[in-house]
Amino acid sequence: MEILATLFFGFAPMFLFAAILYWLDHYEKEPLLLLGAVFGWGMLVAAGGSYILNTAFGIGVYAITGDPTLTDITTASISAPLVEEGLKGLAVLLVFLIFRREFDSLLDGIIYAGITALGFAATENCLYIWRGYESGGWDGLFTLVFIRVILVGWQHPFYTAFTGMGLAISRNSRSCLVQIFAPLAGWGMAMFAHGLHNFLASVPFLGDLTCLLGTFLDWTGVFFMFIIILWAGWAEGNNIARQLREEAQMGLISPAQYRTASSSFYRWIASLAALFNGNYFATTRFYQVCGELAHKKRQLLNVGDEGGNSLIIQRYRDELARLAPKAQF
Repeated sequence: MEILATLFFGFAPMFLFAAILYWLDHYEKEPLLLLGAVFGWGMLVAAGGSYILNTAFGIGVYAITGDPTLTDITTASISAPLVEEGLKGLAVLLVFLIFRREFDSLLDGIIYAGITALGFAATENCLYIWRGYESGGWDGLFTLVFIRVILVGWQHPFYTAFTGMGLAISRNSRSCLVQIFAPLAGWGMAMFAHGLHNFLASVPFLGDLTCLLGTFLDWTGVFFMFIIILWAGWAEGNNIARQLREEAQMGLISPAQYRTASSSFYRWIASLAALFNGNYFATTRFYQVCGELAHKKRQLLNVGDEGGNSLIIQRYRDELARLAPKAQF
């Protein structure tokens, strides 16, 4: 029973958090298969690799110093941020390199990074929750559930989101300097935020106030990241309105469909109405293509015809023409 409880409280909240991130991506949903893959990477590769490498680092430090306290502090504050953000960020980098057509915007970078990190957190949570049960029974288990899910449940997505943002900024820039240094700066910020959290958790230099300071900084960072997500969603809506104005003027989409494509609220209404008239799949695909088309038109302006953006734009326009008669608005 305790094993099932550990798995449930380790994974179920992270699935819920992943669903929230997916929902926040209103205009151009990322492929569920790819999101599942990065979640699995975080759960298995990043978490498993981090456990091995962090353990090896700790053994090495202890062998040199013989000091368990110093070993814990250096492992938490140096090894864990470097290794964990490196392995989580590698999943986002692979999406950036291999599935470049799906990596279109700042919000995309945050979504891929956040869901990778939630996979990592699910495995790590199980480990901590089980240790809580071993040391304190069911009270210990629920104490760790509160800490890992309520207090720090969003921390790993917050850290790794910086890596995703750095890659997204690189993706939409023509500057070689930006393309090189934005991902490095994002990864550096991820490690810094992660390291600061772990240091404050490991070194209570202010006594009990250290925990309060760490919690305040953690939630300030999470709040900041959600503001960025909301801003990025608003910017995507504006980009769609700007980029699809040409298609509306061409008559490729109707004025009502143009209005709906540019509004997350009207999209939700259209999808709900489409459930009752048998056009749900055509409607959701139509507005998904609207988002994809808007991103590709912006990329054509920003970075040119890399990856055949002109041909992709024409294919999306052809698909919109086929779907428009069935799309709810």
